[in-house]
Amino acid sequence: MTITGTVRVRLAPSPTGTLHIGTARTAVFNWLFARRHGGLFLLRIEDTDAERSRQEYVDNILDGLRWLGLSWDGEPVIQSQRIEAHRQAITQLLASGHAYRCYATEAELNEMRERQQAEGRAPRYDNRHRDLSPEQEQAFIAAGREAVVRFRIDDQATITWHDLVRGEMRWSGSDLGGDMVIARRAAADQIGDPLYNLVVVVDDAAMAISHVIRGEDHLANTAKQLLLYGALGLPLPQFAHTPLILNKEGKKLSKRDGVTSVSDFRAMGYAAEALANYMTLLGWSPPESMGERFSLEEAAAVFDFERVNRAGARFDWDKLNWLNAQVLHERSPAALRAELAPLWAAEGWDQAASGSPSADPGWQEQLCGLLAPSLVVLQDGVEQARPFFERPELDEAANRQLTTEGALPALSALLERLPEGALSPEQAQELLSAVVAATGTKKGVLMKSLRAALLGSLQGPDLLTTWLLLQPGGEAAARLRRCL
Repeated sequence: MTITGTVRVRLAPSPTGTLHIGTARTAVFNWLFARRHGGLFLLRIEDTDAERSRQEYVDNILDGLRWLGLSWDGEPVIQSQRIEAHRQAITQLLASGHAYRCYATEAELNEMRERQQAEGRAPRYDNRHRDLSPEQEQAFIAAGREAVVRFRIDDQATITWHDLVRGEMRWSGSDLGGDMVIARRAAADQIGDPLYNLVVVVDDAAMAISHVIRGEDHLANTAKQLLLYGALGLPLPQFAHTPLILNKEGKKLSKRDGVTSVSDFRAMGYAAEALANYMTLLGWSPPESMGERFSLEEAAAVFDFERVNRAGARFDWDKLNWLNAQVLHERSPAALRAELAPLWAAEGWDQAASGSPSADPGWQEQLCGLLAPSLVVLQDGVEQARPFFERPELDEAANRQLTTEGALPALSALLERLPEGALSPEQAQELLSAVVAATGTKKGVLMKSLRAALLGSLQGPDLLTTWLLLQPGGEAAARLRRCL
C-alpha cells in the first residue's frame, strides 16, 4: 500500500462507559498504522451525549490507553467544545439546499414505522417534509411544532469507496433509511444539537484526519458520511473497516459475555503487554517469522492492512491466557514483586512492622521467583502465595500422607536436626540425607510428608525452595511441630 502525505489517524471514544475491548483494539490498529508510517495518533473525546457522558469514563479511557502503552499525540480534542463549528456546517447545508427542516412529530413517525412494519417493509423515513412550500412550513411553525434538520439522501445515488481492508465498496442511497437527521429537534429559528454523522465529518476534516480506521459496524455510517463530505466540500480521508470481535458463538462481543472492558481485564490480572499483544492478533495476521508473541513496537514495524482479515475475530481465552503466562514468566522477581505487593497488602500481608522474614523485599522477590513459572494471571500470585503468608490447614491428602508408615518419625528426626535461622540448599540436602539414613525412611515418603507439613497439601511449587523460604523466623519448625 502506497502512502502519500502525513498520516493522521484518530481514536474517537464516547465517554458513556468504560474503555471497551473493541474500542481498545481499534486504538491498537490506529496506533500501529500511525507508528508504521511516522504519522500522528490523535484522540477525540466524543462527549456530545451530555446525559450519558461522564468524566469518570473519560478518565477510565485515558488511563486504559496509557496502561496499554498507546500514547497519543497532542491534547485530546473535546467534541462538545466544537458545537458552534458543527452548527455552522448545518447552516451551510441548509443554505445550499442539501438539508431542510422536518416538522414531523414523534407520533406521526411512529405511525409511519408501524404501517411499514405491518406491510413487511424495512423502517425508513418517507421524506414527507423534504419539499414543503413556505406556506406549509409557516403553518407548522404557527402550530408550535419544533423541527429536526434532515440531510437529503438521493435514493438513486450510488456511494463507492476503496476500503483498505475490504476493497471496493458500493452502497445504494436507497439502503440508507431515507433523509438523515443531522440535528435534534428545536424551535423553528434554531438548530438543535448536532448528531453523530455530521459532527464526525466536521471534526475529522478539522483535524485533517487522513485515514479513518474503525469497526465494520460503521460501514453504513461511512456511506452517509461520504455524502456529507461531498455536500460540505471537504477533502475525503481513506477508510479501513476492521473486523468485529466475536464471542465463541460467533456473535458480536457484548456485556452479556461478561468481561469486555480493559479495566476488567486489568483487574483480573492480565498484563498490559499481553492484552495489547492479543488485541493485535484479533483480526491481524503477523508475518510467520514473528510468531504470535511480540511487542507493539515490533508489530508497528510490519503492520499493514493487507494482513487485516475481513472475517470477524473470535475471542479466544486460551490464547490470551497463554500470552499472559509468557509475559509473567519473563518478569524479573523484582518487577513481579512490584505488581504483586499491592495485592498482597490488600490481603493484610503487609507485615513490615512485625519483623517477619516475609516482610523483607528480598524474601518476597525469592517468593516471586518461585511462583512465576506457574502464574497465568497476576491474581494467581495471591492464592499461590497464601501458604507462605498464612499457615495453611492440612487438606485430606496431606493428612493421609502423614499417616503413611515412617512419615511422622522422619519429620520428628528432621525437626530435631533443624537449626535456627536460614539454610543453604546444600545444608537442606544434607539434612534430608541424614534423616533418611537415620530413620530408614524412603526419601519419597520424607519429601511428600515434608510438603504436607509445610504447605498443607501435596501440590505446590518446588519443595526445597519452599522450605528455605519458610525456614527463617522458625516458621518451618512451627509447621513441622504442629504435625507431631
